[in-house]
Amino acid sequence: QDYTWEDHGYSLINRLYPDVGQLLDEKFQVVYNLTYNTIAMHCGVDTSMLRRAIWNYVHCVFGIRYDDYDYGEVNQLLERSLKIYIKTVACYPEKTTKRMYTQFWRHFKHSEKVHVNLLLLEARMQAALLYAL
Repeated sequence: QDYTWEDHGYSLINRLYPDVGQLLDEKFQVVYNLTYNTIAMHCGVDTSMLRRAIWNYVHCVFGIRYDDYDYGEVNQLLERSLKIYIKTVACYPEKTTKRMYTQFWRHFKHSEKVHVNLLLLEARMQAALLYAL
């Protein structure tokens, strides 16, 4: 059975620590919904699929999979170097190098790469909370 933040984690943490669930949920939503609607040099782009692919890939790395998500999107939207970077930062942050950072999305702005880092760190935190709860 699916155990998700939205359906189970949020309400359970709110029962254990009142108001903390709301603060965490707001934090997750701010990072998840953060966008300039640009990708590299293209403006006016809907980046929701890309953000969802990054979020769900991080959860997948930690063994959390969702039946209603097509994981084929992950392979279409995330290049190999980005997946390696995400897995390294999420699982072995001490092994992350500057070279790994520069290898993925070479034509993208640093702010877009920082957003990837924010997404993966918040998704990792949510995955850890789901396991703990």
